[in-house]
Amino acid sequence: MIEISTDNNRLDIDVIHSYLTNSYWGKGRTKQEVKTTLKNSLNFGVFIKGEQIGFARIVTDYIVFAYLLDVFILPNYRGKGYSKQLMNKIVNHSLLKKVETWFLMTKDAHRLYTQFGYTELPHPEKAMIRIVK
Repeated sequence: MIEISTDNNRLDIDVIHSYLTNSYWGKGRTKQEVKTTLKNSLNFGVFIKGEQIGFARIVTDYIVFAYLLDVFILPNYRGKGYSKQLMNKIVNHSLLKKVETWFLMTKDAHRLYTQFGYTELPHPEKAMIRIVK
């Protein structure tokens, strides 16, 4: 059985950094950069017997917009429904109930996110992005 917590004191920075810095979306992110992102987000740690096995974070104003990012379950724990439990916890969190627009970017997890109401952008011609790297 997993436990999902928003208590930042429980987060294992080493686990989060190790995973993210090797992911396709967070490659090269420094440990200090990870700490900064955690400080400025609503974080969800996934734990089994006190050991962190997953993570997600939300950047939000709690009313208009929420951006879901850095979602992962460690490889040895995949295929057990933990990502669905994590997503359920996130979308039903009391602080996020009023959020009108949710956003995420993914290369390979569309099947997971569509189960929670995510779709392709309805008007991509209205969306813009600024990348500084």
